[in-house]
Amino acid sequence: QVHLVESGGGLVQAGGSLTLSCAISGETLSSSFMGWFRQAPGKEREFVARISGAGKVTYYGNFVKGRFTTTRDNAKNQVFLQMNSLKPEDTAVYYCTQYSGNTLSSTPAYWGQGTQVTVSS
Repeated sequence: QVHLVESGGGLVQAGGSLTLSCAISGETLSSSFMGWFRQAPGKEREFVARISGAGKVTYYGNFVKGRFTTTRDNAKNQVFLQMNSLKPEDTAVYYCTQYSGNTLSSTPAYWGQGTQVTVSS
């Protein structure tokens, strides 16, 4: 069993920055992709970013456009999402996920409880 806990959410003005953290515990797989999704009220959950096991390969949702960066520290079992130039439309609950493996065909297997990010205009 894997346990994921997000932190770092909050209220920020448009143009500001936030860094989300995800603490991983339990039967962790340092070789697995880790990722971030978000869900705004009334909308479907949306892919934000994913990072390979070694942290050398990253993928981002089209809307990110260079504003977000995901990193990981396997020694500390943590994953991060640095978000810059935030917009009101980035307002959502952000979820951390551990994928089932380290291939592009792997899918999210475990989820955190989410952390709220609110961007005011």
